Amino acid sequence: MAEVRWGVLGASGFARRDMAPAIHMARGNRLAALATRSPEKAEPFRSITEDLRIHGDYNALLADDAIDAVYVPLPHTLHIEWAAKALEAGKHVLVEKPVAMRAEEIDPLIALRDRTGLICAEAYMIVHHPQWHFVRELLDGRTVGRLRHVEAVFTYDNSSDPGNIRNSAETGGGALPDIGVYTYGSTRWATRSDPEEITHADIEWEAGCDTLARVSARFPAFTAHWVNSMRMLPDQWICFHGTEGLVRLTAPYNPSRFGPAHVDWRGTDGVRHARTWPGVDQYVLQVEAFSAAIRGEAPFTWTLEDALGTQRVIDMAYAAAGGRPAI
Repeated sequence: MAEVRWGVLGASGFARRDMAPAIHMARGNRLAALATRSPEKAEPFRSITEDLRIHGDYNALLADDAIDAVYVPLPHTLHIEWAAKALEAGKHVLVEKPVAMRAEEIDPLIALRDRTGLICAEAYMIVHHPQWHFVRELLDGRTVGRLRHVEAVFTYDNSSDPGNIRNSAETGGGALPDIGVYTYGSTRWATRSDPEEITHADIEWEAGCDTLARVSARFPAFTAHWVNSMRMLPDQWICFHGTEGLVRLTAPYNPSRFGPAHVDWRGTDGVRHARTWPGVDQYVLQVEAFSAAIRGEAPFTWTLEDALGTQRVIDMAYAAAGGRPAI
């Protein structure tokens, strides 16, 4: 396959701002088509590439024989439906996080992926950034000694945008589906471990959406505490604290916007070390990794099984807080 030809389902702002340009810039990939029922929303995509076919219907794009892979950035509650339809149409699928609203919804998609033999994965871009691979190396090398605790924060404030789909329970809104996947998933991925139990969950709700979640978990060898909010000053960081050292990331999830990708660490000698990765586009790396998986050159770093593991933790957090309120 000389190049992977992509179609995008829906003209979301995130697709226009981040993923469509990344597809266009990624080596061996081409943005070929967009499906949207609103022609005016298609125009900004033409500034990325003029050679873009516009379909007025999602199914029309899935029927397009000139498309190899489909990117699904639709509202959260539509991810499973359209990822499945894309697989049934013979397309490889990169679906935005979270893949589903509950863990049990992901199992049938895994089965469909296996039956079709196509690549289907969650767009979890952070694991394609070299800062996270470096953190894994530090933890695997026991730079921190015995890991005892992980602390992570990811917050922003969208209270001034009540029409945002993240503020709507009907479209799968809430802090944990949107950004809890990062604090929870990055802890799991970096440590290669899953929590045994949620020991504390304090969640605040607005119209059926969790707007502030303070959650603690116990893993087999360490504890974790995560704070996620859609009603707080924007902030993000994560710290891995052990018996002999600690590792901290100051822009773990959105280094392109929140600051440079930066990891610092120190041990018992008190000497501080730091490493920074300027100018890395994790979205481009994600697209290139996905197309490499399609070509059979390398396995994709983040599987549906990985997404399933993180969704299980989110489900555990909601259950520990008494469950989601009725809408």
